[in-house]
Amino acid sequence: MSGAAKTVSRSEASASQEAVLLVALKCFVEQGFHGTSMRDIAGAAGTSIAAIYYHFPSKAALLRAIMTRVTEDLLAELQQAKANVKKGDAAALLAALVRAYVRFHTERREEAFVGNSELRSLEADDLAHVIALRDKVSGNFNDAIAAGLKQGSFSCAHPREAGLAVMTMCTAVASWYRPGGPATPEQIAERYAALALSMLGAK
Repeated sequence: MSGAAKTVSRSEASASQEAVLLVALKCFVEQGFHGTSMRDIAGAAGTSIAAIYYHFPSKAALLRAIMTRVTEDLLAELQQAKANVKKGDAAALLAALVRAYVRFHTERREEAFVGNSELRSLEADDLAHVIALRDKVSGNFNDAIAAGLKQGSFSCAHPREAGLAVMTMCTAVASWYRPGGPATPEQIAERYAALALSMLGAK
């Protein structure tokens, strides 16, 4: 029933709902979606299965909520990054998007892991919903690259593949970044922005 279920927004959610989502996320990270039962989630959350079903009609609804929220939050971060860039500067725009994307993946590593590893576990309607949101994310990068090519700021024979490569390398940060490492999120973000611009032949 998750495909028809309304995802509870952050502003609408109660403290108990937020706690359940956090526990479900940790369970999915540690045990996988299919390896986690609603009983596991209830036990880890210190509540009853009935209490979880009151807010979330199924385990699939929990997965949808986690994936939807993290992608919507990412979109908001990208929009903020765009708002801080001088209009018409495609290279600066792409660099800002990459910085925001990388920083986000250093902060939301568990959600990124579940989002990438459990996409296949979403039910059909939920998958279409999440894919549509992800298409909006990639659209930000594709638009910036297209603008840069049109302006002559970029020189790239394969812009689509370059865009996919940029996003993939940024997403992968979540798999290896650990707090307290040799580079801060800001330093990593700057380095990746430079790599992205180089990949696109920025002038």
